Amino acid sequence: MDFRELDRRTLPLLDKIVATATPEDLALPTPCAGWTLADLLRHQVSENHAFATAAREGSAPDWHGGDLGDDPYAAYRASVDDYLDAIADDAVLGRQIAVNTFGTFPGPIATQMHLVDTVAHGWDLARTLGLPYEPDTEAVHAAMRLAELIPDEGREKNGSFAHSVDVPANASELDRFLARLGRRVS
Repeated sequence: MDFRELDRRTLPLLDKIVATATPEDLALPTPCAGWTLADLLRHQVSENHAFATAAREGSAPDWHGGDLGDDPYAAYRASVDDYLDAIADDAVLGRQIAVNTFGTFPGPIATQMHLVDTVAHGWDLARTLGLPYEPDTEAVHAAMRLAELIPDEGREKNGSFAHSVDVPANASELDRFLARLGRRVS
């Protein structure tokens, strides 16, 4: 499966959500513990640019340098365009890509890691702004497959996600995915 296509289908949904944010919304708390909407957007901008650099060059020197500037939406949009441009090159699939402090992975796994971030933070954005969130079901499924491999141990240390939480047995795959990453969906 080419996870790049799933990201290309999921990112426009996040774009529509981010486009609704007002300057006043930037101070809103998010489901990400201790983060405001501005923090979450800065994280997304940082990750998108860093993943783009790593996709092109094999690694990125800065995974936290995102800047929202005077127009957070424009900064976010530019980071998405940078990422999508970088992964458009099929050579990324044969490249080893260093992802932040997590290690070096084959291109397809690195792009799947970005997809996990996209799907999870899309929900965070929508929840923060009180908007519906209905991501591509194939994207959720692919993100869930990788999320199931993320060990609970050490999540606080590496700053990835919170510990998994329980959900009802009949929860949707999106809710199970979010719970796997420590989101409380109810």
